[in-house]
Amino acid sequence: MNQGFTYREQVGPERSGWTVLAHLADRHCHSTGATWSARLAAGEVRLAGRIAHPGDVLRAGQWLVWARPPWEEPAVPLAFALLYRDDHLLAVAKPRGLPSVPNGGFLTHTLLHLVHRRWPDAAPLHRLGRGTSGIVLFARSPGARRALAAAWRAGGVEKTYRALVSGVPNQAEFDVAEPIGPVPHPRLGTVHAVTTSGKVALTRVRVLRRGALDSLVEATIPTGRPHQIRIHLAAAGHPLVGDPLYVAGGQLAPDPALPGEGGYWLHALRLRFDHPIAGRRTDLECLPPPILRVWEKKGDLRSSAGTWTT
Repeated sequence: MNQGFTYREQVGPERSGWTVLAHLADRHCHSTGATWSARLAAGEVRLAGRIAHPGDVLRAGQWLVWARPPWEEPAVPLAFALLYRDDHLLAVAKPRGLPSVPNGGFLTHTLLHLVHRRWPDAAPLHRLGRGTSGIVLFARSPGARRALAAAWRAGGVEKTYRALVSGVPNQAEFDVAEPIGPVPHPRLGTVHAVTTSGKVALTRVRVLRRGALDSLVEATIPTGRPHQIRIHLAAAGHPLVGDPLYVAGGQLAPDPALPGEGGYWLHALRLRFDHPIAGRRTDLECLPPPILRVWEKKGDLRSSAGTWTT
């Protein structure tokens, strides 16, 4: 069990006039209206410093607070490896299955919580999806954080990934440039996918090895949209093996999973950037998980029954 957590939000003008229950059920649709009613009945939610009731009407500027009681978080790999450390930067290897930051049902079972136990000054500069393994970079000084955030926005950080995709691309190298933006999701409200109203995104793909059923590819992303590699490889007709969220075309599956669910294989292999303080070129690399290393050597690893062999 963790220690629980208190969530705070200030009511905006667009929510003025809503009831507390209607607002919570609409804004935080990860829980049903019945679940929010039970939390309100238990006195877990406060509005403007007082215990909130379902029919209380919101006014702009008020604070709405949910004191979530302690809960048991899902089991995940509670470990990481140190790749690089100095007075300004920290780079670690995140295992597949460990969330990067608190979200949903995860609070202490996250990379951020584990890292803060040893380096409480570390601020994450980016995040990886729960099912993605590899390098996560942290800043340890305000100057490093500002400089690298600016470099990230300007495309000064080179990001290279390895992925196992379904099918066999007929080109050795290709680009995917479908726009990415929010689309409706039945459990989350919205999630990112290919949409004509989305933002510009670019993924460069190089095929490393072709198998009978699947292929190992390397992807670099000059842009950084949520779930970009998963979306763009699916848009190219080659969804990640085991991805239950995105299907060919870059759209959501008919009954889409949550983004952190599923057994896909995606690994943040390399980061290259100019050190924000020393100025030297910095090249960080993280060894892929064993299944991808074996794939590099042996090609297709799936039997006709769809099981993995090593």
